[in-house]
Amino acid sequence: MKGPRGWIFRNVTLQARPGELVALEGPSGSGRTCLLLALTGRMKTTEGKAEVDGLPLPRKMAAVRRFTGLGLVPGVSELDPALTVGEHLRERAMLQHRFGDSLSALLHPRRERAAARDRVAAALKAAGFDPETLHRGDRTSVRDLERLEEIRLSIALALIGEPRVLAVDDADAKLSGAERTEVWALLRSVAASGITVLAVCRDAPADITVIRTEEDRTEEEGATDALAETGRS
Repeated sequence: MKGPRGWIFRNVTLQARPGELVALEGPSGSGRTCLLLALTGRMKTTEGKAEVDGLPLPRKMAAVRRFTGLGLVPGVSELDPALTVGEHLRERAMLQHRFGDSLSALLHPRRERAAARDRVAAALKAAGFDPETLHRGDRTSVRDLERLEEIRLSIALALIGEPRVLAVDDADAKLSGAERTEVWALLRSVAASGITVLAVCRDAPADITVIRTEEDRTEEEGATDALAETGRS
């Protein structure tokens, strides 16, 4: 991908299987988030080719977006601080219902509502997020959540859509060492369920596949280079 100031990322080679956790590792400003958004059909690349579940990018970006989910990505999928946890969950379930199988919802409304409740419950469990443990339960405002709670809620919201690919930005930002350990354990758990997980970070654990993005200012000021590393697993 190339922008007005040069390359945002390039020279990327990646093959990720279902159930694999891949880290996009590098310093802030090195093209990590743009690469994440490109791989999930949310940002158009300049050249090269890619396939997600057999669909070519960038030609089938809209189709890829339908089965890829975003956790927290600043400026793209942020939580609304004015809403409560429960409001976020209900809104996401309603959106999933609205853009899901509308004929089934029309013919079997009660069954669809029950299925939506089950999806929300399963997503919360998979994300390790229990609203009842919060000081005001699901009426807790998002602005009152800790960083780790925000990450868990955002992953739960993404999982409500039952994605085949989950993308998480800044997975290790603003967290203590113990909290980072929790996040990586969570992402491994999600991947173990068969979902391909892509996580942007500064420092990835040593036992997962890593694509490293690095600053490259040899051609144009501000240009970046994404270098594929061999998996560390």
